Amino acid sequence: MQWTPGGTSSDVEDRRSEGGGGGGFGFGGFGGGHLGLGGLLLMLILSFVFRVNLFNVFSGGGSPTPVRPVAEGDRNAGGGDREVQFVSFVLDDVQATWERLLPKSGANYRHAKLVLFRDYTESGCGTAQSATGPFYCPADEKVYIDLSFFDELRTKFGAPGEFAQAYVIAHEIGHHVQKILGIEQQVSSLRRREPSEGNHLSVKLELQADCFAGVWGHSTEQRKIVDNSDIAAGLRAAASVGDDRLQRMASGHVSPESFTHGSSAERQASFQRGMEAGDIGACNTFASR
Repeated sequence: MQWTPGGTSSDVEDRRSEGGGGGGFGFGGFGGGHLGLGGLLLMLILSFVFRVNLFNVFSGGGSPTPVRPVAEGDRNAGGGDREVQFVSFVLDDVQATWERLLPKSGANYRHAKLVLFRDYTESGCGTAQSATGPFYCPADEKVYIDLSFFDELRTKFGAPGEFAQAYVIAHEIGHHVQKILGIEQQVSSLRRREPSEGNHLSVKLELQADCFAGVWGHSTEQRKIVDNSDIAAGLRAAASVGDDRLQRMASGHVSPESFTHGSSAERQASFQRGMEAGDIGACNTFASR
């Protein structure tokens, strides 16, 4: 990808220096009890000494989870981190693209925020954890990403390259576009009326977000920001997180009836459709049920 580092976007909210927990650890109850300041500090110190999240144990969360030490560079993360600058560039570019395109569909685009966190944080949709991967929360209109996911995208899912990372951000902003257009609300209503259709509707929603990511990708191709190798990386990223591939990796077998995001082939095809058309009209995944 052709991009120039340029600081941190005003739409990026960096919570990484909070050590895992967007609202801080707080002073509420854990497991029905209440920790005073002294107990809170002791628990925090022991968590870092033993490299386990003792707060999770006392809150009834089961087995302790590893706590990653905060690197000195991360504590001061502002705009000097190249990865944060890359996320900022992509976020700003994606949102600027939708500012240009959405009025053609009769809607005005409003910016989403992107939250960087480590391990876990609080969102308008509940607790965000690294294990859940990047996601968009319609309740607070924010995208949540632990940057360690980009390492997994490269090493675990076999999708290296900056455009593969950009695809992830563009996909999540695609969900924000769905919220602005009222699509997310309509799907939520349908799910409540027809619970048995929940997975099917979820797949349609996710494939449309993939297509929206492709619409942005088309814009980058037109502006010579990406080349054919970048596009291939984006297609690999879309395929790498298909339900069939993820299920096969996890259990060795595939259950299409339980898909919530679509198969690798479907995700790749939706992204490519948006790339080729560059038009939101090409992304009506709900046309047939």
